[in-house]
Amino acid sequence: MGDHTQNTQRLAKNTLMLYGRMLFGMFVSLYTSRVILRALGVEDFGIYNAVGGFVSTFAIVSSALSSATSRFLTFELGKSLEGRLKEVFSTALVIHLGLAAIILILAETVGLWFLNARMTIPAERLSAANIVFHASVISFIVSLVGIPFNASVTSHEKMNVFALIGILEIVLKLCCVLLVAYSPFNADRMIMYSFLIAGLAIFVQLLYMAYCRKHFTECRVGPRIDKPCLKEMGSFASWNFIGCTAGILSVEGVNVLLNIFIGPVINAARGIATSVNNAVSAFANNFMTALNPQIVKAYAAEEKDYSLSLVERGSRFSFYVLLILALPILLETEFILDIWLGEHPAHSAIFVQLVLVLTLTDSLSKTLITLQNATGKIRNYQIVVGGMLLMNFPLSYICLKMGLSPVSVYVVAIIVAVVCLMLRLLFLRKIAGLSVGGFFIRVICNVAMVSVISFAIPFGLKHLLPLGWERLLAVSIVSVAWTCLIIWSVGCNKAERAFIKAGLAEFKSKFKK
Repeated sequence: MGDHTQNTQRLAKNTLMLYGRMLFGMFVSLYTSRVILRALGVEDFGIYNAVGGFVSTFAIVSSALSSATSRFLTFELGKSLEGRLKEVFSTALVIHLGLAAIILILAETVGLWFLNARMTIPAERLSAANIVFHASVISFIVSLVGIPFNASVTSHEKMNVFALIGILEIVLKLCCVLLVAYSPFNADRMIMYSFLIAGLAIFVQLLYMAYCRKHFTECRVGPRIDKPCLKEMGSFASWNFIGCTAGILSVEGVNVLLNIFIGPVINAARGIATSVNNAVSAFANNFMTALNPQIVKAYAAEEKDYSLSLVERGSRFSFYVLLILALPILLETEFILDIWLGEHPAHSAIFVQLVLVLTLTDSLSKTLITLQNATGKIRNYQIVVGGMLLMNFPLSYICLKMGLSPVSVYVVAIIVAVVCLMLRLLFLRKIAGLSVGGFFIRVICNVAMVSVISFAIPFGLKHLLPLGWERLLAVSIVSVAWTCLIIWSVGCNKAERAFIKAGLAEFKSKFKK
């Protein structure tokens, strides 16, 4: 951990590997979203998203355990304690197997009742929705059991494996979509798609399990429970449960609310916005996947200053990589949707714009959450921050109950995200010694300045040119080039420019080979 230059080089290498996967996945994802929307139709596409979103609400508990597993595995790697690593993995595996059994029972009883009695689904599509529900449950259960193995790959920073399996998964998903769209069989396309995705989830998790058992000694142990480890992980996960509950309800819970108050068509619009957001946010997510283990390992090795510098750098870079892609989409949303999808559901454009603003805001908190988890002191943090985040759901319910536009749920989410960012800074000032004033100046003011300057010229260009392909290309090229220039000259300090140069040098070396 003392060789920070080596860590920077490894971070640059891992980030580039993940970006290769992400770039490929982004284009495929945008294409498959267009194809599957046309293949299923707006109503079935909305039903699929609503049912899948409802199943995802069961991830409330699993998300808490996933964070605990990843944190403890990475922390023990940072302290170089192999015996302890085996205890953490085997305990985590037992917990996830038990949880999978419980969720399966709940989903097939309470969940099935809610689907049929409370959700807004046309009567003629209810039986198909039930089949989709069962397939989604299977996908979820398999992914849940595979969490300890996935966490082992990222904790060991084997991003090449993560990237390769991800690319394979993307290719196979594309095959599933094409098979549904152009299938010669006279079958219900929504049902066919749900079963193909479930089969894909099983295959991918088997790959992760096989790799982990072959390369990581801690993954070869049989499932057993270490009581001290169980107590420690259970305490962490139980408090983390508050934040995970809030996170799931703010996304999938609100999706269910929209279905209940408005219907499946609005879920289709939200699904389109989510597809665009997932493609764009993959840039920042891949960077964070490479950076998170280093933050946790640095904190475990008691390198406080280095971990705090990684937190600030990660917040800025996460925001910047999102801004580069998000800005042209924010400026040309309607035209992009027109050429991408043709006819699209109402509210799609404004949903896309607001969800991108929300993601930009949340990107500033990603490294703060990682550092907070690394400290292990999350009880008071989750009560306050998780409680605030939990307000997304009741406030969205109130807005929809009052008859306000569905746009209001995104406005609520953005306001809550800003408040949570401030609360996270206050907690980390006391727990980890983070300078709130320093973070505000070096991160928040910095990204605000970069955003305003970056927005100015592309926005002016948009109003000088007539609507069409020429304007889209001009705005996109100028936006990306101008934003990159501003990020380099205004947004980055000397150390960050060195980090970018290291990443480019690594890419050049790989390209030559």
